[in-house]
Amino acid sequence: MKNKNVLITGATDGIGKETALQLARKGARVLVHGRSEARCQQAVDEIRSQSGSPQVEYVLADFASLAQVRAMAEEVKRRVERLDVLVNNAGGHFKERTLSEDGYEMTLAVNHLAPFLLTNLLLPLLKKSPAGRIVTVSSTLHTVRGLDMDDLQGEQRYRGNAAYALSKLGNILMTRELAERLAGSSVTANSLHPGTVDTKLLRNAFGMSGSSIESGAATSVYLASSPEVAEVSGAYFEHVRQVDAGEQAQDPALQKQFWQISAEWTGLAR
Repeated sequence: MKNKNVLITGATDGIGKETALQLARKGARVLVHGRSEARCQQAVDEIRSQSGSPQVEYVLADFASLAQVRAMAEEVKRRVERLDVLVNNAGGHFKERTLSEDGYEMTLAVNHLAPFLLTNLLLPLLKKSPAGRIVTVSSTLHTVRGLDMDDLQGEQRYRGNAAYALSKLGNILMTRELAERLAGSSVTANSLHPGTVDTKLLRNAFGMSGSSIESGAATSVYLASSPEVAEVSGAYFEHVRQVDAGEQAQDPALQKQFWQISAEWTGLAR
């Protein structure tokens, strides 16, 4: 990973921070994303100290704002000439239905629309890499049932867990469509379930504890750095191995439909 530029979203704590630490230890130049300058600076200081690498910086954006996502993409473009790895790790779980700055249901906005927009905006930088990688953290909860394409924002009925599951399904559908669109280029796209990991999200949303942060970051680090998956694209991984995603996540028609809706809602319609 030496001399490679890596951007990790949601990297001020939990799985994202551990992913940043491990990739910094491998020699990568790491851009840590967060929405709080104070927390970003603290994360950068800790990662630099623990990794021994000075090549750790931060970029700011609140993923509840598509304008901030766009501004962050421009900042990344100013910082690096190419991007070798993008790890879409940021996410949240919202028990009550709230709206983002742009008027979208918050879970879908933060977990899916923001990384969808960011990834598309950074594709030119990723294509400048001889082997660009897009790694998106989904969840085994993507196997949601009863998806209503007429109620993606939970206006008729909102349940926090269902909204979260829908957003994680969106992550995989995005990844599969990206893999098709990027076929023949130097960029791959894969998604993963990190495991049931002891994070703030798990404790606050589901009242559970889980496995270590180190184990949770393992698959992200593997997909970001291992030569074993250099030619793999459009796949879904759990516990550092490729597995089949849920039935809906493999639906080509749903994949195209979800992409088009996402493109329209983020202003990228094409």
